[in-house]
Order: sequence, then C-alpha cells, then structure tokens
Amino acid sequence: MSPSLRSLVVTAVVAALASGLATWASVSWIHRDRTPPSLHAMIHDQIALTPEQDRRIETLEAAFAQDRDRLEGELRTANREMVAAISANQGDTPEVQTAVDHFHDAMGDLQKATLGHVFEMRAELTPEQARAFDAAVIESLQAGSD
Repeated sequence: MSPSLRSLVVTAVVAALASGLATWASVSWIHRDRTPPSLHAMIHDQIALTPEQDRRIETLEAAFAQDRDRLEGELRTANREMVAAISANQGDTPEVQTAVDHFHDAMGDLQKATLGHVFEMRAELTPEQARAFDAAVIESLQAGSD
C-alpha cells in the first residue's frame, strides 16, 4: 500500500471512530438529561395525584421500565456493532453504514418509546395537572437544547 493511500485509510478510520465516539457521547449525554426518573420525580413530587392516578401511572412506569431496558440494550448492541464495523473496515463501507443505520434506528426507537410513555402518563392527568406537566416537560426539553 502506498504511503498516500495508507494515510488516507488511516485518516478515514480515525474520522469514523471519532464520529462514532462523538455520536455515542452525544446520545449518552442527551439520554442522561432526559431519563424517566426525573420525569418520575416531577410527576410524583410536583403534581398532586389522586391515589388512582398514582396507581395507573406506576403501572405505566413499570411497563415502560421494561421497554426502556430492552431498547437501551438494543442501543448498546448497535453501538458495539458500529465499533466492530469501523474497526474491521477500511473506511466508510456498506458494513459501516449498516451499523450506523442500526444505531440510529435504535436511538430513534428509544426516543419514540419515551415520548409515547410521556403521552400515556399525560392522558392520566386532569386538564389542570396536564398543563403543569406540559410546562415541566417543555422546560426540561428546552434545558437540554442549550
């Protein structure tokens, strides 16, 4: 392999690894700031729920916890696949792109499920409670975009 080709390949591999690491770090940071426990604390500490609402929301949270664990596992698997594909390939190959797509799909599935869970909990609230909940959710999302 010529020195210029070797340099190009090394640059491409380093760039791909840096991109994967940056994506992983971004997802970790975003996920950390928007985890359900903070929403859990908000809904239980800042909104006066009836015992029936509390029971229904606890049931929703238990079901979502299982889904979240499964989806986070899929995200970790996709990340390992992306690392393996980048490590095994000399540049931006179809295998690398497939692994990146799997990672993005897993990340999107987790985001969709989280939003679905938020809307399920909101459906258990009175209109007044829902306004307070919406304001807290919007504030949390805005804080994460700074």
